[in-house]
Amino acid sequence: MAIKNAFYAQSGGVTAVINASACGVIETARKHPDQIGKVYAGRNGIIGALREELIDTTEESDEAIRALMHTPGGAFGSCRYKMKNLTENRREYERLVEVFQAHDIGYFFYNGGGDSQDTAFKVSQIAEKMGYPITCIGVPKTVDNDLPFTDCCPGFGSVAKYVATSTMEASLDIKSMCESSTKVFILEVMGRHAGWIAASGGLAGNGRDEPPHIILFPEIPFDREAFLARVEQSVKDYGYCVVVASEGAQYEDGRFVADAGGKDAFGHTQLGGVAPTLANMVKQALGYKFHWAVADYLQRAARHIASATDVEQAYTVGQKAVEMALAGKQAVMPIIVREQSSPYRWHIGEAPLSEVANQEKKMPIHFISDDGFGITDDCREYLQPLIEGEAFPPFENGIPKVARLKNQLTGKKLKTPFDV
Repeated sequence: MAIKNAFYAQSGGVTAVINASACGVIETARKHPDQIGKVYAGRNGIIGALREELIDTTEESDEAIRALMHTPGGAFGSCRYKMKNLTENRREYERLVEVFQAHDIGYFFYNGGGDSQDTAFKVSQIAEKMGYPITCIGVPKTVDNDLPFTDCCPGFGSVAKYVATSTMEASLDIKSMCESSTKVFILEVMGRHAGWIAASGGLAGNGRDEPPHIILFPEIPFDREAFLARVEQSVKDYGYCVVVASEGAQYEDGRFVADAGGKDAFGHTQLGGVAPTLANMVKQALGYKFHWAVADYLQRAARHIASATDVEQAYTVGQKAVEMALAGKQAVMPIIVREQSSPYRWHIGEAPLSEVANQEKKMPIHFISDDGFGITDDCREYLQPLIEGEAFPPFENGIPKVARLKNQLTGKKLKTPFDV
């Protein structure tokens, strides 16, 4: 079997553990020099392939690659770039073939969420429709936990741990001050259409009297009057109210509570901050002093409090992606299959990219309490093992130590540049 090079790229919003998947891909490829030559990483995702900006990971030491295990962000750069269908923009695919041929690339590993798996599937069709043989495997990643088939998504467990911890810590703060000061605290978390991250805030307490007192899910239509009534009742009963709100909270007609009026690169509605919107509702209707926070990038960059389960799973899907490619698999994605919740046991399965692409897994209705403001025991049982275990990074001078890569580009072989 001829030795071929591999292309790996990161796509979409990064996570605290996406680099662990990169580590899994690169370390596993290095164990098979008789089948995989170099691993090239796309600088800024698929854009790196189109521009022929390929990072030569063979220039990195084993120690540097291993350090990816405890480094957040995207070590090679990521992007939000959605490729059109082959019939709509054939030139993009022709360019990919040109770059892959020029650099003898026979393996393609794309690390991302739903839109990214759509790209991975489209690239896999090159072999059939354009006559270029390339083995294409998707590598799952998304903090939103909304990819279908897989029990959970690498990146989610660490965000869940961060949100649960932050909710608990902030709750203790407001509880100590509520008698004479702030009475309402609102934490805005990610989750455009699926409430998994918001649900994880529910792990901060256990019971109606423990914070968070209100969780707002995209799956449950937002009712302004019911929300304000629950805030007021919580303040009367407990002295304060803690709210965890998904950025994707929306009214019954589908309008986002925080619709900012714009669109992102994938055509998604640009959201403008549900926390201050809710806080103003509370102030105007009830007059309570409030504070709000937006977890934003902090929640997906917090490698210092990553879930050990999440780190292990992120590495494993990268490792298995390479093993699947070497076994002759095509257009599939490794998935996490839960065997049992307590003690937590799981293994790796696979799903076809054709069915994964552009699908969203929302919260099951039985994971949300009947009043729509909390999580059920079933949800708690699902979430709990995903935040288990600590995988602290090494520290230096009081802050986490991260990988410092050379990210050296290999020489270009094509004369024609490509604008993206």
